[in-house]
Amino acid sequence: MSTLHVIDHPMIQHKLTIMRSKETGSKDFRQLLNEISLLMGYEITRDLPLRDVEIETPMGHMVAHKVAGRKLAIVPILRAGLGMVDGLLTLVPVAKVGHIGLYRNEETHKPVVYYCKLPLDIQERLVIITDPMLATGGSSCDAIQMLKERGCSNIRLMCLVSAPEGIAKVQKEHPDVDIYTAAVDEYLNEDAYIVPGLGDAGDRIFGTK
Repeated sequence: MSTLHVIDHPMIQHKLTIMRSKETGSKDFRQLLNEISLLMGYEITRDLPLRDVEIETPMGHMVAHKVAGRKLAIVPILRAGLGMVDGLLTLVPVAKVGHIGLYRNEETHKPVVYYCKLPLDIQERLVIITDPMLATGGSSCDAIQMLKERGCSNIRLMCLVSAPEGIAKVQKEHPDVDIYTAAVDEYLNEDAYIVPGLGDAGDRIFGTK
């Protein structure tokens, strides 16, 4: 069974509360999402392996530590997942970025794939999928499956707000993929939106509603 990591650092919860407010505009929403993504990035990369290196400081010789060559890839689910990329790139600027385009059919609530562009060596990398809202879990499961079909075996899912239904679906279909989220909300409504949630993350990021 995949592990659910709820990253409830006080600063993340503070920023998320501001994002949830319907009074928060797109500019502040984007900035806060960027900041939360950076903070969450510290946790999602916590177990990266280290190697010893010998260096000279201004005061002398020492053995220090550097990340041991683990390659990362960030793969946002379009379009809302784009809002989490810059924060992670601030932390890991050498990471490569792929894109998976999915949208939700408003009648069936199921995801439809329209775009996929990934780094050529994606199968060699630790892949972090980003999507602010884990609602039904359909888009996340489809994105994970697409990556597995391309040889990826080390995948993590990073979300801002998650519903119990979405968490359960990912854990059932992809028990080898850990989930990182800032909050687990109450339930999905009849339109498959997370309650209390924060509305449509894509619309709020890009100001399209």
